[in-house]
Amino acid sequence: METKQILETIRMIEEEKLDIRTITMGISLLDCIDSDGAKARAKIYDKMTRRAENLVKTGAAIEDEFGIPIIHKRISVTPISLIAGASQDENYTAFAQTLDEVAKTTGVNFVGGFSALVQKGYTLGDRKLIQSIPEAMATTEFVCSSVNVGSTRSGINMDAVKQMGGIVKETAARTADQQGLGCAKLVIFANAVEDNPFMAGAFHGVGEEDCILNVGVSGPGVVKRALEKVKGQPFDVVSETVKKIAFKITRMGQLVGREASERLGVPFGIVDLSLAPTPAVGDSVAHILEEMGLESVGTHGTTAALALLNDAVKKGGVMACSHVGGLSGAFIPVSEDAGMIDAVNRGALNLEKLEAMTAVCSVGLDMIAVPGDTPAETIAAMIADEAAIGVINNKTTAVRVIPAPGKAVGETVEFGGLLGHAPVMAVNRHKSADFINRGGRIPAPIHSFKN
Repeated sequence: METKQILETIRMIEEEKLDIRTITMGISLLDCIDSDGAKARAKIYDKMTRRAENLVKTGAAIEDEFGIPIIHKRISVTPISLIAGASQDENYTAFAQTLDEVAKTTGVNFVGGFSALVQKGYTLGDRKLIQSIPEAMATTEFVCSSVNVGSTRSGINMDAVKQMGGIVKETAARTADQQGLGCAKLVIFANAVEDNPFMAGAFHGVGEEDCILNVGVSGPGVVKRALEKVKGQPFDVVSETVKKIAFKITRMGQLVGREASERLGVPFGIVDLSLAPTPAVGDSVAHILEEMGLESVGTHGTTAALALLNDAVKKGGVMACSHVGGLSGAFIPVSEDAGMIDAVNRGALNLEKLEAMTAVCSVGLDMIAVPGDTPAETIAAMIADEAAIGVINNKTTAVRVIPAPGKAVGETVEFGGLLGHAPVMAVNRHKSADFINRGGRIPAPIHSFKN
């Protein structure tokens, strides 16, 4: 039996693109706070490089010994608005550049945490950080930024929503020579979680340990292959099949996480069992949904299929690991999923359907390219819609949208690597400016009062 399981795992890795998507080390920077910005940045660099000195080397060693691909090694940190807020600096770009230097020194793929949490209002540090985002994203290579604009407990900060529409546009303009790449490193959340290992939204929450290891697993190809064996069977069977596969995937993630934790002397945190696709053939969430019987993702029935998938993944994962966290579900980033790209190109999938799908899956409108002339208020309204879905349904939602400079509907934006390429999608041309310009705060829903 043990030999059979070993051979099955080897096949899943070699043929079905099963992998550990990321080992993310979360590092608290609260002890790096200083009224002198330069001193704070020196403390940040010293602590992060000391803690993560062996992260990449350890990940590579585990990969070699166990034969399990570990695609990314990453770092997340305490939201920089909290750390830099004690300094007298007026612009926090230098803090982002320090994080970038850490990435270069340690060899990690990304550093997340150039972030602000403004769901109920701004501190001075939040304002400074948000204003710094376009320059920070344009002058760094490995740094990711996130802003939380809403939560079920507090409602939606519509002043922040409006501001982020403009920040996204400015970030695209600042990185126009890279087709707006800066926006691929910027995500706007509602109900952001503190232990998310996936970029661009990872940050190390203030309720976390000083240093911790979180693991993000993936394996859309494995799930699709399993569903091929139950073609035409009832949805009860589909759900059970996904649960069993999610169990196996999560077990592997827990094994790698605990091994890395022991070798690095850092506590093990959680396994995020999100199905995260890549542009590679055979690694698509869209193809899983189509395997359930849809001619194309985006047609009627897509939302129901995605709801089943998301739920079954969670059920299988929690049975396999006591500490499941992060986002844990199915991601639907357009540019990073070959099946999603094909569906957009054939006219089966549009923004409105994607928005509906975000009500039942992890995160939201992710890695979507829109025309470069899309107004800031329209982008803000997209953020507001997603935040509303998250706040009302008590789940995490987000927007990572790229208004591609100089691009129109039907053209393609090329990012390369795991970020893939994105067809520029049409947006509703009717204006939302008067709605967005109201400002203020959309109150928390009635079911937020649970105490």
